[in-house]
Amino acid sequence: MIKIPSTLTIAGSDSGGGAGIQADLKTFAFHRVHGSSVITCVTAQNTVTVTDVLPIPPLIVKSQLEAVFNDLEIKSLKTGMLLNQEIMTTVAHFLTQISLENIVIDPVMVSRTGSLLIDNQAITTLTKLLIPKALIVTPNIYEAQLLSDVEIFDIKDMEKSAQKIYELGAKNILIKGGAREGKNKGIDLFYDGKKSQILQIKTINTKNTHGTGCTLAAAITANLALGKPLFTAVAQGKEYVTNALEYGLDIGAGAGPVAHFYSLL
Repeated sequence: MIKIPSTLTIAGSDSGGGAGIQADLKTFAFHRVHGSSVITCVTAQNTVTVTDVLPIPPLIVKSQLEAVFNDLEIKSLKTGMLLNQEIMTTVAHFLTQISLENIVIDPVMVSRTGSLLIDNQAITTLTKLLIPKALIVTPNIYEAQLLSDVEIFDIKDMEKSAQKIYELGAKNILIKGGAREGKNKGIDLFYDGKKSQILQIKTINTKNTHGTGCTLAAAITANLALGKPLFTAVAQGKEYVTNALEYGLDIGAGAGPVAHFYSLL
């Protein structure tokens, strides 16, 4: 009999298999933790575009959460695409009823290309109800700008933005720089309320970047379930994503996904 830690992703389904629930479960499996899932929405998408989105009724989201926590010993969880105010409120209310420190909030608000993915009501709910519950929040550059109202051009701006997000109640912040161009591309900034630390490995020039944000948050979540300290979980998560990017899958006509099982290739 084998016993491994259990973790949870609360996110949307990506029919193309590169991001969302699918990316999270692949990442969990690579890290040898059991992945459970609560699906918040179903998307019709591929490597080129998203053609449709259907939200899951909040009552079903709640039922999924209850089913998981009534049986499994969840060591950590992450949230991804929560889509609307009703689903966010349902998830936030449930999180107040459980005792779990290892909560990773990936605030899926703006895409890597800068497209807004949720409305203003949902942004307010995310800021007020979910971010204060996070052990760590993992916004991309655009999301960090929206949350902090700080325009980001360089590392000093990332630090200012992280400090503002910390004031919203987040205990730790990781601002992801993968969407940047030039010398700052791929530089992430970790902030714990006292000091900032830069994470930089190597820049992978590839169009196959679909799912990188989901994958990094999921890797951090898996590492936390394994009992690793937070900064170690973050640093090792970034290393995993960098390797997965290097072997990115050239499938479809658009941006392919990262290679979650790169070591098998």
